[in-house]
Amino acid sequence: MRIIIQRVSEASVRIEGKVSAQIGPGLLILIGIIEGDTQEDIDWLVGKMTRMRIFADDDGKMNKCLRDIDGELLVVSQFTLHASTRKGNRPSFIKAARPETAIPLYQAFLKTAQDVTGKACASGEFGADMQVSLVNDGPVTIMIDSQLRE
Repeated sequence: MRIIIQRVSEASVRIEGKVSAQIGPGLLILIGIIEGDTQEDIDWLVGKMTRMRIFADDDGKMNKCLRDIDGELLVVSQFTLHASTRKGNRPSFIKAARPETAIPLYQAFLKTAQDVTGKACASGEFGADMQVSLVNDGPVTIMIDSQLRE
């Protein structure tokens, strides 16, 4: 499981021209799921992203986490995070989990994030054609892969 964390001052998802989810200050999480991912991957990633100290304290240093600022979460599924560009110029997405595997894990990720933060987690719609808008604060963008754990 791979996530891209973006610290945002605001973010939203549009589906068919209508805003389906939006947040204020917090994190936009793009998530890519592969076959073999489990609840253990979810627990580790959610723990990391919610405790990551990437928000400014009173001195302007990155010392606060999502909970410290009472930030919001917007989670968007994105199978393209597992693109393989090894051969040719057309990416392959063969590593991405099939919907019958990915959808329950995506829903489990949302539930776990909600349980850990104690607040509703905004989300995109799995498999939908979405337009994601954000104001990346900083900018701060971090990739975490549960298989690498570095």
